[in-house]
Parts: sequence; C-alpha cells; structure tokens
Amino acid sequence: MAKKSYKSMDEFAGACGVSRPTLSKYFHDPSNVKEVTRKRIEAALKKSNFEPNLFARHLNRKRTRNIGVLVPTISDPFYVQVVTLIELELRARGFWPIQISCHTRPDLEEEAIRTLLALKVAGAIVAPLGAGSRASTLQRLTDTIPVVCFDSPASFDLPYVGNDNAQSVAAMVQYLCRSGEPPVFLEIPQVNENSGERQESYRATMLKEGHEPLVIDCETPASWEFERLGFEQMQTILKRDGLPGRTLFCANDRFAFGAMAAAFAAGLKIGRGEGCDVRIAGHDDHPLSRYTCPPLTTMAQNAAAIASTSVEILLRRIDDLDEGRPMQDDKVILEATLVMRESA
Repeated sequence: MAKKSYKSMDEFAGACGVSRPTLSKYFHDPSNVKEVTRKRIEAALKKSNFEPNLFARHLNRKRTRNIGVLVPTISDPFYVQVVTLIELELRARGFWPIQISCHTRPDLEEEAIRTLLALKVAGAIVAPLGAGSRASTLQRLTDTIPVVCFDSPASFDLPYVGNDNAQSVAAMVQYLCRSGEPPVFLEIPQVNENSGERQESYRATMLKEGHEPLVIDCETPASWEFERLGFEQMQTILKRDGLPGRTLFCANDRFAFGAMAAAFAAGLKIGRGEGCDVRIAGHDDHPLSRYTCPPLTTMAQNAAAIASTSVEILLRRIDDLDEGRPMQDDKVILEATLVMRESA
C-alpha cells in the first residue's frame, strides 16, 4: 500500500488528530508529549512519507537546534573520527550538526564562520586552524554564540577539550628509552599548539631520563600534508648524514607514515625485533596506524571522550545562556594511552 503524503505540518497534524503546537513539541523532543499522543503520531508517521521541514521550524524559534562543527580539514581521519562521534552524540540529543571544513585555508575558515552565523546555529564545536587563523575570525563567532574548541585551543580563553600532550609524550619517551635506544624527535611544522607542547614534553622527559634531547625540525615549507613532509624529511636525513639514531619519535602518526615509507624505500627494516635497522613511533593512534607495515607504535588519544565532553560542555553553555546563568570556561585535558605495536 502506498504511503500517504502531506504538504505541511498543519495537514499532518490534522491527520494525526493533534494540534500543530503538540506536533511541533513532539518533533522537538518526543518525551515532551503524552505517551498516547506520541504513539498516535508515530503510527501516522509509519503510514506516511511525511518529513518535517527542520530548517523552517527552526527559523520560527528564538534559537535553532542546529550546531556548527568546524575543522581544519576533512582529509585527516582523526578529524573524521572525532566529528563522526560528535555528530552521533548531537543527533542523539535532538540537535542537528552542520559540518564545515576550512581545508586548512584562513580565508575559508573565515567564510565558514560567516556561514555558521548566517545559518543561526545555536552553538559551535571548533578545531581552530591555529597559526594560520586570522585573529578576529573566531572571536567574531564567540561574540555571538557559545563555542567549544577541541584538538587545539583558541588563541584566547575559550572552553577547550583536548589531549594531555605533556602526559602522552612523556609516556612514549619513557617507553622508548627503557625498551631500547633513546628517541630522536622528528618535528612537524607548528601549525597549532599541539606540536610545540609535544616538543617541550619530549625535551623535558629526555632530560629527566638522563639523555640529551635531539630534535630535527621539518625543513620543508609549512603544510598540513604530513605524510609528504615525513617522507621528504626522512629522505633528506638519509641522504645527508644517515640516521641520527636507531629510534625515531614522530610528532604525529601521519608524519610517521611518510618517514616509514622513505625508510622502506631506502632498504631499511623497521621494527623492534632482531635485525631491524630503526624503530619508529608516532602519536595520535590514527585510524590507519594499526595497518601500516609494520603496525605503528603510538599514543592513542581518547577520541570518544573528546567528542562526548565537547558536546556536553557546549549544550550546558547553551542552556546557561538561555537561562541567563554565567557560563564557565571549562578546560578538560584527557590522558592518552600507549599502544605498543611492532614498529617500536
């Protein structure tokens, strides 16, 4: 039997035998209506093709149920992983996520923020572009709606959820020092605060372990193409003076992927077993790190907690704003977990 079609909320409300405000209340939150009414609406939905115009309904409210999610790039699986979890958490709470990437470009980050403001989102969860951001861009957003940052903090005080880089890098350095030769740190371009924090923790932990830190800065122009940068940096190291040590700790997994590829191309055997030429470790537990050859030893960020905590803080700030309560500038730093695999 063909399902019935309805042209408007009013028409569908009449078919359900409920008022338009009651139907709107159901779509906002089904638990807000009586069980008998909810069952009547849901029975009618099963027999129809009716879908509410969410955007039109939101325009009629003081505040929409839309939440902006802005990241530097959608090509990095780490952001894909966290944003997916954020999206599912928001949808479960009755909010509609609007995801935008600025593709690592400051002009597109500014355009994305203008778009979110035009869509009248109730709040936003943002991974700031970092060093390349225009100073006033994020400030413009925070002047209008509640904002929570994740992965990298803003250049001014905002709620933030991210990784404890001091803890995670220290754990990796201690493991590498105690399981073999102390590590050399392969730096990435400092596109945001994470890289600087990780290098600082590396230096401090090496000294604490009784070793002289050795940092090799990335010599290629700044870019978010970390795999390419890691490959080119490793090639340069091997051609110039050879390996500075038998253990390399890369500032992130994507850089490690490139370094591993260059080492393999040069005929080096990567791993912690007998006959291996170099150990390579990374940071982040990128979704592909377990599938490299050999699988990459790394520090696993708590992506699930980053996502759920970011959503929790943002929705609390939205409620505080609606109720006229002062908003707290929460800062939640989460520990990472050492994942030992065959590469180091």
